[in-house]
Amino acid sequence: MIKVLIADDHALFRDGLRRIINETDDIEVVAEATDGKDILKQARESDWDIIILDISLPDINGLDILKRIISLNPAAHILVLSMYPEEEYAIRAIRSGASGYLAKDSPTDLLIHVIRRIAKGGKYVNPDLAEKLLFNPALDPGTLAHTTFSDRELHVFKLIVAGESLTTIANKLSLSVKTVSTYRSRILEKMNMKNNAQLVRYAIQHRLVE
Repeated sequence: MIKVLIADDHALFRDGLRRIINETDDIEVVAEATDGKDILKQARESDWDIIILDISLPDINGLDILKRIISLNPAAHILVLSMYPEEEYAIRAIRSGASGYLAKDSPTDLLIHVIRRIAKGGKYVNPDLAEKLLFNPALDPGTLAHTTFSDRELHVFKLIVAGESLTTIANKLSLSVKTVSTYRSRILEKMNMKNNAQLVRYAIQHRLVE
């Protein structure tokens, strides 16, 4: 039996995913987590084979969580399931240690196939993306400005384009407002932009917001 830990902050999505998985004969959901701290706790204490991890979490960036789990267990099998387009986040997730990356609107049978594949030690990325990466060097992560962000910069960027104030971001990330302001300045410099409105337009254009 393949034991799955679901890590996602949306209750309806967790419920639907649990029902889909529990309808199979060889996969079961053994634990659920709703935020970063809960995920780390469950990752240490629960008996699981695969973590299905949402990249967008309310308290800690999903990529940070991914790296922490991998640091604790380098052999961990983690499937990142996200609303964000694969071209923008899959490479970053795989390089951070994920075993696979799948869009949340993927067919049910593909999800089950990928879970089984990863449980056996395999990897998964969308074949279309794999082909693009193989034959289109222009899709290198350095092509688009936001792909040069550190994971922390990416998290701050996502919160800024979501409309959060610097003070709110600082509280969420346990940072000083001055530090968050410095991150914002770096982001604007890397993007060659002058204000938040330009960042928001860019995020919408490249489907970086939910």
